[in-house]
Amino acid sequence: MITDPLERLRDAARRTRELARGRAATGLGHEDADDDVGTIGTDGALGFDPFPLLEAVHRHGVRVVVIGQVAGILHGSAELTGDLDLLWDGAPGHAPALAAAFASVGARFADEAGTPLAPRPDSLLRPKVRFTSPQAGGDCCTPALPWGDLDVREIFERGAAAAGPGGLKVHYVTREDLNRMRRALGRPKDLRRAAELDATAPGRGRDQR
Repeated sequence: MITDPLERLRDAARRTRELARGRAATGLGHEDADDDVGTIGTDGALGFDPFPLLEAVHRHGVRVVVIGQVAGILHGSAELTGDLDLLWDGAPGHAPALAAAFASVGARFADEAGTPLAPRPDSLLRPKVRFTSPQAGGDCCTPALPWGDLDVREIFERGAAAAGPGGLKVHYVTREDLNRMRRALGRPKDLRRAAELDATAPGRGRDQR
């Protein structure tokens, strides 16, 4: 059993790539994911590797918090995913460094309707931007994105951190906040994944499962 969060994510990404190896591309991106199956069933799983972008964000000195199922995996979820969702503070002064991190991995931006956006810092100031890169795609959000009655800025500030080789530091949403976000969305995959993390929470005895 892998206990280190980042090693757990590396293993999950490797298994995702193996699962999708040889699968024909369908043209479906992360935004087309089924509400039950998730992005493991889309082209996002082909070659999925979140680490080039996570390492780029770290190099450029931007505090970004991982949300979504990648955060779930960091907390111990066994379910695979094919996208990387991110939350940052939305401060205009931090946008140039974040844009540079995306540019360094060849990422492209689009708005929520799928219309391409210029790869400029101001494009990231929207509440949510879709991004794609050769290794990973997903959503990059700011606290301005409505999320039920949740205070997304507080969720950002509470993000935990895991350290890896070479000083890599990856911030990710707390287990409690991740499940609150999932239940606010209420999709089948969100509720299933929230229940999984609840059942495996630290300190939860086997007789409670």
